[in-house]
Amino acid sequence: MSLGEHSVKAVTFDLWETLLFEKDGWNQRRMNVRCQNLAQALNKLGVKIPTEQFAFAFKEMTSWLENIWKNNREVTHYDQIQFIVKTASKNTINLKQEWITQLSSAYTSAIFDIPPILNPDARKVLQWLKNQNIRMGIICNTGLTPGFGLRKFLANEDMADYFDLMLFSDEVGVRKPNPKIFQTASQELQTKPRNVVHVGDNLKSDVWGAKNAGFRTILLATTTGRDRIAESDPTSLVAISRKMGNLKKEQIVPDKTVTSLGDTIKAIQELEA
Repeated sequence: MSLGEHSVKAVTFDLWETLLFEKDGWNQRRMNVRCQNLAQALNKLGVKIPTEQFAFAFKEMTSWLENIWKNNREVTHYDQIQFIVKTASKNTINLKQEWITQLSSAYTSAIFDIPPILNPDARKVLQWLKNQNIRMGIICNTGLTPGFGLRKFLANEDMADYFDLMLFSDEVGVRKPNPKIFQTASQELQTKPRNVVHVGDNLKSDVWGAKNAGFRTILLATTTGRDRIAESDPTSLVAISRKMGNLKKEQIVPDKTVTSLGDTIKAIQELEA
């Protein structure tokens, strides 16, 4: 089916657990690598901090981030590193500007050491959209991996060229479901909100947020590709990112629900009918 003069002019995607899949325990493995890499990087800079103190610092940062995230605000990559170094050193070390490159590399490299898996349906769906001349974007809430690291990862996977736009919360300053990040996407894609469909797995962040910005929505409702160990830990950033707050599931109704990313092709066609 060709969409011809379709009303869907652009499709935006969530990244984690939508285009990229995880495995059980990978978030913790990535965290362990991040702690080790930071300890080694600082040691080379003449600062010795035990790895376990970085693990403590990340736990402390979780509470800090949760308080910021609940208001749909965001911190920068630099702010995260500054918090970790200050906390791990028990406030005895202030981050020096000349350390940033080495520490940023150590912080970000965990995604390449323990890489997520590309959703096996992703290329098929993105190629179909490209063939329909539909513009594409990514709207992603970042956790510990900054936007520039995710761009590099997607480029390494030969996926970056599909997208006309990539918006990451650490760069925009706000997180989904704040409608500002969706409105920014609509403006930069030069498409009216009603002509954009957002695809994601998170009811609050992706569906509620996008609908409040005037987008149509497709919910990817599946447990495939999710780190169930991290989700079962209420203190993990993964679990925190899935909190519904005062919202209830029945209050959030997507335009379409699919159980695999591949089914979004049919869902978009049905939205055109």
